[in-house]
Amino acid sequence: MGPFQQHIDQTRRDFLTTTSSGLGLLGLGSVLNDEGVLSAATSTSVDDSSGAIDSSPLVPKAPHYPARAKNCIFILMAGAPSHVDLFDPKPKLQELDGKPLPKSLLESVRFAFIKKDTAVLRGSAQTFSRFGESGMEMADLLPRIGAKADDICLVRGLHTDQFNHHPGQLLMQCGVPRFGFPSLGSWLVYGLGSESRNLPGYVVLSAGRGASGGSTLWTSGFLPSTYAGVPFRSRGDAVLNLGTPAGIPPELQRRGLEVLRNANQRRFDQIRDPEIASRIANYELASRMQLAAPDLIDLSKESQATRELYGVSREDFNFKTQRGSSGRPDNAATFATNCLLARRLVERGVRFVNIVYASWDHHSHIDPELAFNCHVVDQPIAALLEDLKQRGLLDDTLVVWGAEFGRTPLGENRPGDRHANTGRDHHPFAFSMFLAGGGIKGGLVHGASDDVGWGVVKDPVHVNDLHATILHLFGMDHLRLTHRFQGRDIRLTDVGGKVVNAILA
Repeated sequence: MGPFQQHIDQTRRDFLTTTSSGLGLLGLGSVLNDEGVLSAATSTSVDDSSGAIDSSPLVPKAPHYPARAKNCIFILMAGAPSHVDLFDPKPKLQELDGKPLPKSLLESVRFAFIKKDTAVLRGSAQTFSRFGESGMEMADLLPRIGAKADDICLVRGLHTDQFNHHPGQLLMQCGVPRFGFPSLGSWLVYGLGSESRNLPGYVVLSAGRGASGGSTLWTSGFLPSTYAGVPFRSRGDAVLNLGTPAGIPPELQRRGLEVLRNANQRRFDQIRDPEIASRIANYELASRMQLAAPDLIDLSKESQATRELYGVSREDFNFKTQRGSSGRPDNAATFATNCLLARRLVERGVRFVNIVYASWDHHSHIDPELAFNCHVVDQPIAALLEDLKQRGLLDDTLVVWGAEFGRTPLGENRPGDRHANTGRDHHPFAFSMFLAGGGIKGGLVHGASDDVGWGVVKDPVHVNDLHATILHLFGMDHLRLTHRFQGRDIRLTDVGGKVVNAILA
């Protein structure tokens, strides 16, 4: 039954019952609030400037149980970095370089490009070192992230159901590999609201050539559009078309917004479509963002030491890569700026920040292109972890680094490719991600893949298990965070998901 039908079907008795109960509960709520029983998260907020009740869908809400994390920065490395070249060293793979896998392992496997009959294992050209007191092994391409090993939980037992980029990215971001479903950020903002009044609850920052999934990766799906990710830019106008057009005085803009709000409110009163309520909230938020967004991206207020820590003025080294730069000369600076903006966003109460960088889709030239991408991301991500920790924000800010899947231990061998065996194909059976802060146990390696990095042999973690764990850290039970759509109570973790308690602090 739609909201309009529910509205008009209300009987006189229902009206009297709900009205009297509502008035009574308002009185009770006032008493409980005066006594300090109700928390801010369970009460409607009041705009001090006008005295009006804030009915915004982004008003903070109470979690199911006490939370460890308040904000999340999810860094999506679109295209899928090679786990066996960065996070999961395999001496046996080096030993078996150039040899085929047993046919029994390949019989029922699908690849994006590899031809099974001639595929052989490819050892890694990278060297690995142990970092921190924990002795966590990572590639020497990531020395600064490695230096933060004792704050990081490295999960080596990830696996997924998808072996192509767009479905894999949808599963990682939205819990299912299909269009039209809310992303993780949308679910968190839907369940918890946002502590930022002047910025969206969910912000997206991109660098590089862009993810295969594009805007489908930060959609609100069947949830109201208020919960969708809002793309921000690190230079110029933070949000396109946000500024007031030249020649429009503030009074005229204010009156125009009032007319729009009144028209939308009348329509909402008629048909009770929640998307109209979202439209009202979005217009009001956009008005407040006109002042907040320019201040956000003004990095002149950051110290020179902080800007240098992130590397916001650094340049790409002299290497041209189709996968990494796509002709852009400023990937390193843009990604660094995005990491600094992410810290500034969570400081301002934004619930969820997606940082997207592409592409790690190394079907060829994997060694030089890995070096390029690691140059782009290593310094800023390490700086983000250090900066959050110094400011006391890492305790309740969850940082997640990962991608849609890993890369094959087999070399790429597509027919006619003159660069045969210089890259790796898509690999869903085992890959690595890391998490830090927000209630995560640092200095821990969880799970393991086999001797060549083909499959998980210890403590497997499905993508939906990762989602259940993230929601748990935010005080949300993934089985209870649902939304009824087309007759079914749908959740982020679909029909699976379990909390990985071993990685919780």
